[in-house]
Formats: sequence, C-alpha cells, structure tokens
Amino acid sequence: MTLDAFKIGRVVRSTQGRDAGRLFVVVGVIDESYVLIADGALRRIDRPKKKKVKHLIPKQECISSLGEKLEGGQKVFDSEIRKALSPLRDQGLDAPCKEVE
Repeated sequence: MTLDAFKIGRVVRSTQGRDAGRLFVVVGVIDESYVLIADGALRRIDRPKKKKVKHLIPKQECISSLGEKLEGGQKVFDSEIRKALSPLRDQGLDAPCKEVE
C-alpha cells in the first residue's frame, strides 16, 4: 500500500484493536508505517491515535476541506470531524470488520 492512499484528510476504517470497524480521518502522517487518526468522538483531534497503516483500510472518500485546514495549520474542531463522518456512517461504511459470535 502506498503512502498516497493515506494522505491527510482521507477516510479510513480500522481493522484491528478495540476500534475495529470504526471510521476515522487521517490527521497526520508520521512515516511510511504510521499515521495519526481521529474521529472527533473516541479519538479527538488534540489526542489522535498513532496507528499502523497495515491495520487501516483507506476508503475512496477524502474530506478535502479538513485536509486543507490541517495542512494549512488552521484549527480543526472535533465537531467538524464528526459532522464530516456522519453521512458515511449513515451509509453503513463503518460496518464491523470481523464476525462476532
């Protein structure tokens, strides 16, 4: 997987850990193996989660307005992230990755 798939503002779904199946937005890139993610609720923008890219599935959706603000150094609020991810959750894109028995 290339690092271009995990650019700032990209919507990703977690596949591992206690947050498996949740949608997040990439808010920072550390290196080719790690990114910082936030969803505005479980993981807020002031304390993003450091996550390996192999534990994430990049989605087609990219929230360009948030990406531009983050790259420009402007303040991004948790409510903006929640509001941007809400329609995607309503579409069912945050379905669980694993079957729970």
